[in-house]
Amino acid sequence: MGRGKIVIRRIDNSTSRQVTFSKRRNGLLKKAKELAILCDAEVGLIIFSSTGRLYDFASTSVESVIERYKKTKEEHHLVMNANSEAKFWKKEAASLRQQLHNLQESYRQLMGEELSNLGVKDLQNLENQLEMSLRGVRMKKDQLLIDEIQELNRKGKLIHQENMELYKKVEHIHQENMELQKKVSTMKGTKGIDKGPIVPYSFNVSEDANVAIHLELSQPQLQKEGGQAATPTLGLQLH
Repeated sequence: MGRGKIVIRRIDNSTSRQVTFSKRRNGLLKKAKELAILCDAEVGLIIFSSTGRLYDFASTSVESVIERYKKTKEEHHLVMNANSEAKFWKKEAASLRQQLHNLQESYRQLMGEELSNLGVKDLQNLENQLEMSLRGVRMKKDQLLIDEIQELNRKGKLIHQENMELYKKVEHIHQENMELQKKVSTMKGTKGIDKGPIVPYSFNVSEDANVAIHLELSQPQLQKEGGQAATPTLGLQLH
């Protein structure tokens, strides 16, 4: 009578579970040892029981097996990343080449070239696209012209304001000049006729410091008709 098929699930009975663990653990350790010997393979096995007990086996040492595992895993990861990155960039390059081809074809069609393969519907769509593009170009041009006109109007207003301010300053200066002219005319009218230039006084002083000097100042005489003005004299009397 053969053994029945065992359902792979957790054994509820703790005693049966412990017996099964011991049997299968020993069998697994035996298989790992045989694999290492028969196939010259580097084998490492680590087992933790449900109670936290450690069981391990290694054909060389557990540390060397773990270190080799980490190194190999990193190299494999780098290779996979490099392959994935290479595939990604190849896909991106192919997509960009296709986009460039489509753009070049659309540009030639917009320029009126290579239209032989297009049908009536395609030509009509191309015509509508050109009309929309032309409408957009005209709107942009009109907007630029409107902006330039508004800017020129703004600058013209600023220049007009500056001119008005300068005109006010000129008017103010003109009024000040008129007032000054009126004041000068009024002053001339009140003083009467100009009496001519005033002749400077002259002094005669003796060099003798011991002699007492008495100075008398004589008023200048007005200029007579047909002659020159008399020079005022300063009389000195010694005492």
